[in-house]
Amino acid sequence: MPRLSDSMEEGTIIKWLKGDGDAVARGDELVEIETDKATMTYEADADGVLQIVAGEGDTLPVGEVIARLNGRGEVSGDSGQASEPEPEPEPEPEPEPPPAQEAPPSAPPPQRDGDQQRDGGERIKASPIARRMAKEKGLDLSSLQGTGPGGRIVKADIEGAKPEVAAAPVPAAAPEPQPTGKGETELVDLTRTQALIARRMAESKATVPDFTLQMDIDMDAAVAMRAQLRAVADVVPSFNDMVVKACALALREFPRANGSYKDGRFELHARINVGVAVAAQDALIVPTIFDADRKSLGEIARAARELAEKVREGTVTPPELSGGTFTVSNLGMYGITNFTAVINPPQAAILAVGAIEQRPVVRDGAFVAGHRMAVTLACDHRILYGADAAQFLARVRDLLENPAAMAL
Repeated sequence: MPRLSDSMEEGTIIKWLKGDGDAVARGDELVEIETDKATMTYEADADGVLQIVAGEGDTLPVGEVIARLNGRGEVSGDSGQASEPEPEPEPEPEPEPPPAQEAPPSAPPPQRDGDQQRDGGERIKASPIARRMAKEKGLDLSSLQGTGPGGRIVKADIEGAKPEVAAAPVPAAAPEPQPTGKGETELVDLTRTQALIARRMAESKATVPDFTLQMDIDMDAAVAMRAQLRAVADVVPSFNDMVVKACALALREFPRANGSYKDGRFELHARINVGVAVAAQDALIVPTIFDADRKSLGEIARAARELAEKVREGTVTPPELSGGTFTVSNLGMYGITNFTAVINPPQAAILAVGAIEQRPVVRDGAFVAGHRMAVTLACDHRILYGADAAQFLARVRDLLENPAAMAL
């Protein structure tokens, strides 16, 4: 099970894209895996013949074997096909009773699935997933002819076979919840992504001593600059792109805001990689804009649009979801003016961005209409203290109120 994201601890096999016994080349798409962030496709990192170990729907921790490729220690030297594991020695039979006793002979010891034999004594060759499926369907492997390499029984052979009459009974379904004063209740299982998000967010609130700072930012200059860019730029940066750029530049000056607290030490990261929260189907995904401090506003705008589209299409890749050192979460497009976001461990902070709205403001002793945007910075107090956080947020404000500085 590969580690497909920084926070991934286990993954679920959704679908095998190659069959057991298939020849695969490096770069071929092998399997779809659901992680804590998204469902991703994993590619073969070598040529060989595929031997599937973990079946579809199985959940395994990172590092557990889900498949083998020959050429990596699992090759049969004669045929070049994935080799079968050597059977364990069968237990010795009990000695026969003396002839004087007329007790019936004892039954032979039960055999393990991996050591089943046909009538002629030939050991049955079957993939692990085929053995598991046969057991679930109540099929006797000795009655099947395999279509895999060397007559091996594979998944397709089990799918096309009819179950025996003596198949194990299907367990009874769990009782439906009874109606209460709330009416009928529907129980909905969380997806793997939702379950891991729930666990990590609860972990964050339980273990991170956080505090928040709020600030209003004058966005008049940013609104005017964006209006000018509309006339000359093919990709017009959004206000959120400007926030990302301002945060990235401010993080240069306040390295602890770009760091992490871990095991009693500060980890100060050399690269400034800003994660941008994107709403996916029933989940929140945070792809990363790498080296955001070195990118122009136009480059940030293009990267953000491309990543958001990949998240919604489900094609975002593991590297694009890892390596974040700071996060921006924006709900302004929904009309939300102020909110507090949950820190994404092990990052030191997250900036929540509200909608830009026109308000009456005092300028030169008179009331005028001005564009204002409220932001809230949530901080891990173990690494980012109040004064440092306040100075960092003030620098973000200065950059947004003087956006020309972000173009230098």
